[in-house]
Amino acid sequence: MWPWEHLSIGYLLHSATMRTVYRRPPNGLGALAVAVGTQFPDLIDKPGGWVLGVLPSGTSVAHSAFVALPLSLAAVAVARRRGAPEVGVAFAIGYLSHLAGDVFFYVLLGDGPAFGVVLWPLGSEPNGGTSPVLALVSRLFSRWVEHLASPAGVGYVLFEVALLAVTVAVWVRDGAPGSDAVFRIRTLWDERSDRN
Repeated sequence: MWPWEHLSIGYLLHSATMRTVYRRPPNGLGALAVAVGTQFPDLIDKPGGWVLGVLPSGTSVAHSAFVALPLSLAAVAVARRRGAPEVGVAFAIGYLSHLAGDVFFYVLLGDGPAFGVVLWPLGSEPNGGTSPVLALVSRLFSRWVEHLASPAGVGYVLFEVALLAVTVAVWVRDGAPGSDAVFRIRTLWDERSDRN
């Protein structure tokens, strides 16, 4: 899955969880935590496997359910202890939804679920090894564009547009949580630039 797809699925699940369990929309820290959680496995495994060569593949250690489940539980426990349970829950939702997305994404492409992706070291197959990152991403992007040009790709594009539209609508309905942090960072940057 592409990063925006992971983010969309994770945010929708987080919003639904917050509204169902806590009867309120997500807060800004929760929105940022789910964003980090949805990208976390790729931020660890892709550079570690594809660039540095210290991991067996781009979907290995951080994509493993054997790592993700205990790490998610630890995030929930630490956040709860620090008085911010939503942050831990949001990170866990993002992280675990990333793994589920990688397993079931192949169904959209007409294949079966790829459970081996989350079973490292037992069942994961290396997907690339060390290679120039731009060449690898270019190859993956080319395969994606090729798929979009196929008849099955039309349905995928419609699904993608609908998913992103629904996610933006839900995020706006929730009060655009997390956007205030982006504006604060921008303001701090502008103030620092003005001083120099």
